[in-house]
Amino acid sequence: MNIPNLKAHLLILLATTLVAGSFLASAKLAGIINPFSLTLLRFIGAALILLPFTLYKPQWRKKVLPTLPRATVISLFYSIFFICFFESLNTTTALNTGTLYTLVPLITALLCIPIFKEGITVRQVIVYLLGAMGTSWVVFGGQLNLLLSFSLNTGDLVFIAGTFSMCCYSVAMKQLYRGDEMIVLVFCILTSGSLWMALALLVSGQPLQWHLLQGASIYHMAYLVIAATLATVYLYQKTTVILGPSRVNAYIYLNPAFVAVLLPLIDGTSIPMIVIPGILISAIATVMLQRNSGQKNAVILAKET
Repeated sequence: MNIPNLKAHLLILLATTLVAGSFLASAKLAGIINPFSLTLLRFIGAALILLPFTLYKPQWRKKVLPTLPRATVISLFYSIFFICFFESLNTTTALNTGTLYTLVPLITALLCIPIFKEGITVRQVIVYLLGAMGTSWVVFGGQLNLLLSFSLNTGDLVFIAGTFSMCCYSVAMKQLYRGDEMIVLVFCILTSGSLWMALALLVSGQPLQWHLLQGASIYHMAYLVIAATLATVYLYQKTTVILGPSRVNAYIYLNPAFVAVLLPLIDGTSIPMIVIPGILISAIATVMLQRNSGQKNAVILAKET
């Protein structure tokens, strides 16, 4: 593995850790502010932090308008995911959405076949399903009866649409990249994402409620803005350009495992031993997918040279 790829893998592991932390921070904010307004504040806050850096260099300022149209498309898919997620929770459960989200790596890999001419083998499909099984094990807490009682409802179908949009977001990050300055591109994604979420908030008729954020909730919100939004959008954009959407999204299988590891560190909650096998299965599947993709890319490079 070359140095840029190794660095990209380390960065995506960092992003996965930050995303895992966002689940804990979001749980602290649940019920305080409506989710549409919460996401809008995340996007606006992150964009405002990047604004002075984007305006600092004249060459970066000149690239904002040319970059904005492509960033608007990228952020549209990102925003649709959040909209579908929040809408789905009206008629489904967080458990169902957590399970369905494990489909993202496989769907992304299938989308990459026609778009990036990436092949997928039967073995890889099996590994993707293995990873989904591992994460589902963690999500369901190893309770087989909950898994067997899983059934799709209207909210699940809405979230599946959001899941597909998240896959399109990953593909668009690579497909629409034109060697842009990363700070400018991320700023444009966050700015246009703010506009999409403002439109969603307007259509839904929900209030802002930002004044309800007080005390400790401000620190949780700050984490969502800086770490879970600004940092992760930057890291996902940067690593997707290097590794491709399939390899980056394979790390999604580690999300429940990282949440399980962070819980005792942050909240002092112990990890149920029953979820350990699921964590190990998810980790093994992620490593296998990275190795398969790395070997395939090496073969392609050898043919080209």
